[in-house]
Amino acid sequence: MSYTLGIDYGTNSVRALVVRCADGAELGTCVVDYPSGHQGVLLDPRDHHLARQHPGDYLYGLEKSVKGALAAAKKTKGFSAGQVVAVGVDTTGSSPIPVDAGNVPLALHPKWAKNLNAQCWLWKDHTSHREAAEITRLAAEIRPHYIAKCGNTYSSEWFWSKITHCLRVAPAVFRAAHSWVELADWIPSVLAGVTDPLAIKRGVCCAGHKALYAEDWGGLPDKEFLARIDPQLAGLRDRLYEKAHDATESAGALCPAWAKKLGLPAGIPIAIGEMDVHYGAIGSGVAEGTLVKVIGTSTCDCGVVSAEKSVPDIPGICGIVKGAILPGFYGIEAGQSAVGDIFKWFVEGVLGDPSLHAKLTAEASALKPGQSGLLALDWNNGNRTILVDQLLTGLLVGQTLYTTPAEIYRALIEGTAFGARAIIERIREYGVPINRVVCAGGIAEKNPLLMQIYADVTGCTMLVAGSSQACALGAAISAAVLAGVHPDFPSAQRRMTSLKKVAYKPRAAQRKVYDQLYALYRKLYDSFGGVQRSADLSGVMKELLVIKDAQR
Repeated sequence: MSYTLGIDYGTNSVRALVVRCADGAELGTCVVDYPSGHQGVLLDPRDHHLARQHPGDYLYGLEKSVKGALAAAKKTKGFSAGQVVAVGVDTTGSSPIPVDAGNVPLALHPKWAKNLNAQCWLWKDHTSHREAAEITRLAAEIRPHYIAKCGNTYSSEWFWSKITHCLRVAPAVFRAAHSWVELADWIPSVLAGVTDPLAIKRGVCCAGHKALYAEDWGGLPDKEFLARIDPQLAGLRDRLYEKAHDATESAGALCPAWAKKLGLPAGIPIAIGEMDVHYGAIGSGVAEGTLVKVIGTSTCDCGVVSAEKSVPDIPGICGIVKGAILPGFYGIEAGQSAVGDIFKWFVEGVLGDPSLHAKLTAEASALKPGQSGLLALDWNNGNRTILVDQLLTGLLVGQTLYTTPAEIYRALIEGTAFGARAIIERIREYGVPINRVVCAGGIAEKNPLLMQIYADVTGCTMLVAGSSQACALGAAISAAVLAGVHPDFPSAQRRMTSLKKVAYKPRAAQRKVYDQLYALYRKLYDSFGGVQRSADLSGVMKELLVIKDAQR
């Protein structure tokens, strides 16, 4: 009997999961919150775009979560840590870390410990929006193929934007950094004992989706392009990497020091690092025709298309990258910059009471679509897809002196559902099949109201992944394939993944109303998003009132 270990680095915590390779049974898990900052995130009250994390939290969480998961698994008769045959890691992204020549994060040095620019630049950091726009303009002018595969717009969430911003606002940090490493690559390198950044096995998942890497043009952007942004970036290119790998490659073998620290066998293989939602897609059974939605603080949508087929460039999509999810397939990524974060903001930030989630959900469930007269835009943390604009903000239209918190809560859920529909329609518009939707994450499991609204708004049946820890499970599946327990990913997925016995199906009456609301949502979307600059919005409020009266 063999087992693998999946380690999942999220926004606020890290989770370790011990999985039986034969059937995907989950023997032990442990979640460890990051100790620094606000719920693990380092913030700056002067700049709401800033979000960083201390790399020391990752090491603390790594040791504590793995030991906790192994201890839990040992309660199962017959299990021992010696039966763990491989390790897989997923993380947030793009979350690059400045490191020294020994692969040690600058933030672990006393000189830089409190410098926010020397920390990990978390995925949700948008301080580099100006640099992102600059990269987009330059690429459109001299290297349009660079951004064609990422929707023709480079994002402030991504690798080069963040590093360029660091160079501009903290040149001392940039000079001190020998290299920059994505969190998804750094954790496997730590486990493997790699002390040279050039020796790190980089994953094509982060490289392709976030760093403009593609074998078609020789890897990372060329020096001429980078020098047009800043000559120092061209110099950095030599200290990054030449080759990025898919999940058929190992990131290395577990080094003796970390094997002893964690209580695992030394020398077992470490799967190549991928972003959380990409391994989450694998853990949810992704295949051609299946869209996986990992719904958390933000939402990421992932699909795959056989690499033997041609995939058209899709405007506004986060990326089309060969091997980014499954080897032998193009990985297609899209998403929303805030979903769970929006509900959290309203309930905990505005209302100030985390316990109100359940009460508001119950009250919102009693409302009909359109009954509140409200319509929300889901851009509280910018728009990731399809506008790719982090300077956009949220909007709530239609409130009166009688509007209730439950009505606002439902409108916020509906707003995220409308955003999800826009993404699905864009992907389908360019010929990518979506025959079923599988959702993963705590919200998908725990909030039937949201899932039913998503089904009614999108017209898609919403299925739920069998594992509540799909990202960690996906990392464990990759480890199982790498270790040779299963011959390939489809075989491993058939044995190790499942779906819950629940399906949220679209309801015709609700869908009809939501079609009306979605038409108004798209008016707001296209107007405030800059798609249609001469839109007439004068009828939106009145049309909301007509729908409201009809539903009441």
